[in-house]
Amino acid sequence: MPATDRSVTEALHKRRSVRAFTGQPVDPALLKEIFAAAQRAPSGGNLQPWQVTVLTGEPWQAVKDEVAARIAMGREGQQPEYDIYPRELTEPWTDRRFGVGEALYASLGIPREDKRGRLARFMDNYRGFDAPVMLFLHCSRIMGPPQWSDMGMWLQSVMLLLVEHGLASCPQECWAMYGETVRRTLGLDDGQILFTGLAIGYADEGAAVNRWPVPRAPLGEVIDWQGF
Repeated sequence: MPATDRSVTEALHKRRSVRAFTGQPVDPALLKEIFAAAQRAPSGGNLQPWQVTVLTGEPWQAVKDEVAARIAMGREGQQPEYDIYPRELTEPWTDRRFGVGEALYASLGIPREDKRGRLARFMDNYRGFDAPVMLFLHCSRIMGPPQWSDMGMWLQSVMLLLVEHGLASCPQECWAMYGETVRRTLGLDDGQILFTGLAIGYADEGAAVNRWPVPRAPLGEVIDWQGF
């Protein structure tokens, strides 16, 4: 399949966390091409700490089934690999997190008081939003924050390359809430730690959940210019 968005700028503006996918399968040869290109992502000391498991079909369904069983156990079933958000998150980050969540549910027409409706929609996370492919990104537990940063650069490279080829994705750290179950189902030993999932497929362009605007902080909030 030919690339559709050749400009990095175009890919950056078009990329978003897609939460509704079509049932169209993804060509594994295309994924191999994308992953081969993503290997050019930088890493300190050229460690390339990222390790990846890519699933579709029955193996992907097995992960969903195993995690669903843990979810049914309530809080006792959770197996967090790490704190996804800081426990003492403050402004402006709390406002950004709250704001994007409210905008998401507003796009679905689910008001704040509809707790059941919001929970049902949240559970779509653990179905990968019906994406046909799930990528799990993990690494050796000996790796530290710099190597986790390297994994993020690899992941961003993959997401932009997916856009370039007409595909969509949604990074999902929520899978790390059931890290032990995911790792066991993938056949990974305890020497590995699960970082995130990445749902991959073709976006349902007509779905409202894929069309609401996602704001970004203005440059004045994040960049301090000195000496210019």
